[in-house]
Parts: sequence; C-alpha cells; structure tokens
Amino acid sequence: MTDEAPGELEIRRFAAEDEQGVIDVILPIQREEFGIAITIDDQPDLHSIPAFYQSGIGDFWVATAGDRVVGTLGLKDIGGSQAAIRKMFVAPDFRGRSHGVAARLFESLLVHAERRKIAALFLGTTDKFLAAHRFYEKNGFAEITKDDLPAGFPVMSVDTKFYVRRLASAA
Repeated sequence: MTDEAPGELEIRRFAAEDEQGVIDVILPIQREEFGIAITIDDQPDLHSIPAFYQSGIGDFWVATAGDRVVGTLGLKDIGGSQAAIRKMFVAPDFRGRSHGVAARLFESLLVHAERRKIAALFLGTTDKFLAAHRFYEKNGFAEITKDDLPAGFPVMSVDTKFYVRRLASAA
C-alpha cells in the first residue's frame, strides 16, 4: 500500500488500453482467491472485449482509480432483448459499501439496459462467490435453474448458480 491517494473512482466504457488492467483484476481473483484453475487462454473474450461484449445491446465497463482498473463488468447480447452479465469483478482492496465499486458498475449497466430496452438480464456464477450471490439477490435477481436459461445464454463450465432479473424498461 502506498501513501498516494488512489485517485477519484470513475466508471466508464472499456477502451482498448484497459485490456491488461482488466486481466490484472480478473485473473488473480479467479485463480488465487477462488482457486479456479483457469488461464487467460481459457478466456478469449478478454482479448476481444469490443467484438465480444461491445456489440448489439452489449457493453463492457471498467471502474478506475487513477490509472488502475479496479473493477469490471461485461454485458453480452444473447438475443431477444436479453443479455448476460459476465466478468463482474472488483479488486479486493476496492470492495465494500464504502467504495461502492460494484454498485456503481451495476448502476451504469442498468442505465444502459433501460436506454437499450433490455427485457431481462441473466447471469451464471459459481457456488464459491457467496458475496456475489448476496449482491445479486439484493439487486433484484432471482435464482433460476440452468433449464430456465434462454438458449443463447453462454454457460461457462464453472457456472453452478444462475440468476435472472426482469426489467420493466422493455415494456
């Protein structure tokens, strides 16, 4: 930890120069914190964020503090005015209500979803991400079975819990 102020927290759309920062947030959390045997090569979407996420009704946001990426959130267009939330990660030293990183990333996603008339948000996660389960449930997501997912949902091999949030904006 340095004595320097981390800089003002900013939430913005992903830009190409953020790629390494995104990887530097996500990979250690997956591998070290949760013990998931995954590599960058197992996640080709992280090397093609604009093509994979920032197309159709999808997008990708980063939270930055100064020059450092401290949070990520992807939204993948899966057709039928539906989208999948992917890659929601917050660096350990920026977690919690006092920082508000997850809440601010999610608020950016909801503003985007309303503007794009998205009808439903789906996500998959692992049993290990207990804090994530609480966050999703607190933010209006309901647990569903894998069989309840739309056909276009990109199930990851590590996904064991699934959620949906229906949005009024599509009405």
